[in-house]
Amino acid sequence: MAPKHHPTPLSGGDRKALQKELGRARAMTNILATQATEARAKGEALIRQADRLLCESWNERMWADGEPIDPSPTIDQAINGGYPWLEIECSRCKTRRDVDLAALRHPPTTFVHDLASRLRCSKCAKANRRPSATLLQLAQRPRHPDNEQPHKDSKYGSDA
Repeated sequence: MAPKHHPTPLSGGDRKALQKELGRARAMTNILATQATEARAKGEALIRQADRLLCESWNERMWADGEPIDPSPTIDQAINGGYPWLEIECSRCKTRRDVDLAALRHPPTTFVHDLASRLRCSKCAKANRRPSATLLQLAQRPRHPDNEQPHKDSKYGSDA
């Protein structure tokens, strides 16, 4: 965008006043830009805190009620809140695993409770059964150390 043109006044006093006002405007631009950056950082921190609290609340309701609770955080809210892992259990063989939410091939706006019907146990699939997974909780880090990144030959794959 081209800079705005200010016609130069004829008198010396008016030229000095225009230069003074232009200097103030440029200084104010820098101040406002700094304040906007600070406000954006505070806003992002507040959103991150809200997402973390939403995940903690959902985990508490899951523990108390024991079933996928609707509404749940979305995948991107869980990741932003510091809960990028989903602990699940096969409803048939009772094998527990951790699923990396960031590695799933689902839109980030997918609700976590919607993943229950989409995650399948590959061990049970080999036995010609496709039971859905039971969601246990969101986690900040994997709880089962033998866990791998979810991909085609991992324990739990995505149906969709």
